[in-house]
Amino acid sequence: MSILPSRFIYVCLHFLALYFQIQESQQSSADFRFYIVNHTRNPDDLSRKQIRIYQLYSRTTGKHVQILGKKINANGEDGGKYALLVVETETFGSHIRIKGKESNHYICMNKNGKVMGKLNGGSEECVFVEEFLENNYTALVSAKYKGWYLGFNRKGRPKKGSRTAQTQQEVHFMKRHPKGKVDPLEEFRYTTVTKRTRRARRLRPNPNVN
Repeated sequence: MSILPSRFIYVCLHFLALYFQIQESQQSSADFRFYIVNHTRNPDDLSRKQIRIYQLYSRTTGKHVQILGKKINANGEDGGKYALLVVETETFGSHIRIKGKESNHYICMNKNGKVMGKLNGGSEECVFVEEFLENNYTALVSAKYKGWYLGFNRKGRPKKGSRTAQTQQEVHFMKRHPKGKVDPLEEFRYTTVTKRTRRARRLRPNPNVN
């Protein structure tokens, strides 16, 4: 007769423990969903930003993007003070804001596709999305105006976003550390592709071939 109460108590304790596990799991899941929703809804207020300083090498001009104030071009020299860019990256996604370290103006694109510098970079017009291309270049597409890229012509002048495409060399950039300040742990690899480098690659011997 004493065995039945023991089994009954054991079964009750088992179900009680299972109940608390389910409650705890549901609460954790709810808290996690709440965390994600709030962080994605208010990235500026809640998420941590990653701040990086680098230069953007333009494939078209062979020089660097520089922010002079309201005016922006791709004629900056390597290590020039206006070519140093402060890049703010959100924790979620690859959305970035690009500010001139010297001028404190952000790169923005308005509804007409015009590229300009603004002191207040809080608008979505000042947000770009990084696209990493197969040729090791990076393209920056407007987060607000889909399909419109940051680009510069051969004279270094900004192109209208509506006249750009990802395949154009004018929208291809490479990240470069400031002159003389290379972090070995985060070194950006870049190459300038020319006819000479293409020919050298074709003529380079294959060590695996006898």
